[in-house]
Amino acid sequence: MQIKYVDIQNFRKLKSCRIEFADEKTVLVGANNSGKTTAMDALKKFLIKGLQRSFSTTDFTLSNWIEINKIGDRWEEGVEDKSGPTLSIDDWEEFLPSLDLWLKVEENELHHVTHLIPSLNWDSGYVGVRIRLEPKDLKSLFKGYTSARMAAKEAIQNRENKGPDSDLFELSPQNMRSFLEENLLKYFVIRSYTLDSNKLSTEHTTPQILGPEIEPTDGNPLTGLIRIDYISAQRGFTDPDNKSPYLDDDNNYASGGKSLSSQLRTYYNTHLNPEKLPDASDIGALEAIHNAQRVFDLKLKEDFKDAIQELETLGYPGFSNPKITISTQVKPMNNLDHKSAVQYDLLSSSNADSNIPMRLPESHNGLGYQNLISMVFKLMSFRDDWMQVGKVAKEQSSSKEDYITPPLHLVFIEEPEAHLHAQVQQVFIRKAYEVLRSHKDLGTSRNFTTQMVVSTHSSHIAHETEFSSLRYFKKQVSHKSSIPISTVENLSEVFGRNEATNRFVTRYIKSVHCDLFFADAVILVEGPAERMLVPQFIENDSNQLYESYISILEIGGSHAHRLQSLIEKLGIHCLIITDLDCISPISKKAIYPERNKGYLTDNYTLKNWLPKLTKIDDLLNLDSDKKVLENNGQFIRVAYQTPMECSGQEALATTFEDALAFENIDFFQNNEGIGLLRKFKESIDSLNGKTDNKLLSEKFFNSLRETPKKAEFALDIIYSDDFERIKTPGYITEGLKWLEEKVSFRNEHLSISEKEYEVIK
Repeated sequence: MQIKYVDIQNFRKLKSCRIEFADEKTVLVGANNSGKTTAMDALKKFLIKGLQRSFSTTDFTLSNWIEINKIGDRWEEGVEDKSGPTLSIDDWEEFLPSLDLWLKVEENELHHVTHLIPSLNWDSGYVGVRIRLEPKDLKSLFKGYTSARMAAKEAIQNRENKGPDSDLFELSPQNMRSFLEENLLKYFVIRSYTLDSNKLSTEHTTPQILGPEIEPTDGNPLTGLIRIDYISAQRGFTDPDNKSPYLDDDNNYASGGKSLSSQLRTYYNTHLNPEKLPDASDIGALEAIHNAQRVFDLKLKEDFKDAIQELETLGYPGFSNPKITISTQVKPMNNLDHKSAVQYDLLSSSNADSNIPMRLPESHNGLGYQNLISMVFKLMSFRDDWMQVGKVAKEQSSSKEDYITPPLHLVFIEEPEAHLHAQVQQVFIRKAYEVLRSHKDLGTSRNFTTQMVVSTHSSHIAHETEFSSLRYFKKQVSHKSSIPISTVENLSEVFGRNEATNRFVTRYIKSVHCDLFFADAVILVEGPAERMLVPQFIENDSNQLYESYISILEIGGSHAHRLQSLIEKLGIHCLIITDLDCISPISKKAIYPERNKGYLTDNYTLKNWLPKLTKIDDLLNLDSDKKVLENNGQFIRVAYQTPMECSGQEALATTFEDALAFENIDFFQNNEGIGLLRKFKESIDSLNGKTDNKLLSEKFFNSLRETPKKAEFALDIIYSDDFERIKTPGYITEGLKWLEEKVSFRNEHLSISEKEYEVIK
């Protein structure tokens, strides 16, 4: 049994989205404010019973309040004209926060889900549950809302001393949202409904309409079916010496975090404490405790002998003159109840002086190490609680209710990268699932299933995750009066059946940082020179891009098109900076560019992705708007070498390097560099001050063929004293300006306008 789909509707910016769970671990990635945390909050609030009363009006999708407020308006009109209200859950259903959970169930697991089977005709496959936040009783809500509104209106009408701005003032509640902000949990409740698996679409997110005739289930249908644990993003590490105001009476952090010592005590008391229902294996420990207590009692009796005798001579306390006795109580838990229960050895056991302990308390270790140990320990505790390891199993067996191990364990981990170095982040995501399955009854067994859901901003964690486990949260630009929302893309399906492309992109992404999944936009560049210099061009010329999260990926023109499916699936704006790559149509060999020669491009991206042209003349004459591809609000543009003016003549370049040289003739002429930098200087000097850009283009071309060390070329420029004077090639400037406009436009339309906010408020 495993969770296959989770459909979230009307929860914050997740208006309607589906998260398809991977078999083992599902990793949620995406740019800032794309909905990852929203999804984790939805999963926790709907699925964890203890958090279901934490819902608030801010959990509703913002744009839905426009229609919900209209329901309140209609109720008021019905009261005022005495026509009577129309109360139907159908009016609300489209706007209520809900979560649909779809389980894939095998035939031998039917006994777990008999209460979820929708009909007698159901065989096996999927069972579904909708968990929804909805009005407890529409009549009660109607009465409460209309009474509050009528009272507010009446108070305004009967007020005294009206001022010039009195008509602008309105008492709360002004609308349904205002009323529910103070009364949501009074009038709303979480209910669950069984869904019809015959209506499940595995291709699209199409929520089923329940209708008023569908009755909710009794109790929580997931009880005994799924065990849920989570590690919060706010893990609250601090010094055990410092009693933070965020600590509760049990020394637990409000965020859900605990010190390592506190976690150790909890684990010991739950699974290991020999005083709880002891068995034969505990006898030795209990006997040692008894002997220690007896020896300590004898020692105390001897030490207090004189003091007690002196007290007894006073005849105190009087009645029958009872004797005073000092007695100890040695308990294992007390021995762990101190701030240094967890310590770190600084010397290895093989050290010659290891008989001299050199240890530090946990507060003296780095937050990264504490965080790693703490999270792994929590995962162990989750697993052992689920599998009833140690004493907890005996406690359950001795209780009145028999414990049945839930067949499914669901673990949420929010942003595990906090305080962790890059390498440790990668180790954690590789090992976390193994820890959750490290039990004799788990491993590769299919009797019990573990599914782990991780939200992250870390490119290092994404790097260690298979494509099939990544779920990308994509921002949607608002249109007209709608509010920005997010959708979720399953990256396991991005390449379809193209195994070669899938293999290439997977290997490529793993060879670079996966910041592509967290970026506001992406720039694909041709080679190492562009990779090193384009960030400097952005800093110099594009303030908006410099302040945005831009991913720059180096990938040659012959391979850039392989990222097409991924870029389009992610829906982020993309600028492709590539080369003209001019070749002769006869020899098929590279050649410097000239007009009206019938030359062709050898660049696969230009020929097959954008703009899908092969002739050099066509590419040189192409208008800027023809270099752009638009698809559902996503824009992709190509930038390649275009005609430029140099010393009053047209100049044509075929690569980034010669285009940079034409744009900065003075810089290259006055630079005594090495390698390609020197070659370019020699080419310019050979003209003896004359202007012959055609000849210079040929010389640059030959220099590139003779000295193709482009990374060295870029480094020489960066280390130059005159680096700040370098001008960006025109085709790159044009492309960056275009991308800046698109990123700025998207950022503006991903925010709520003041007018829209007033309507919702």
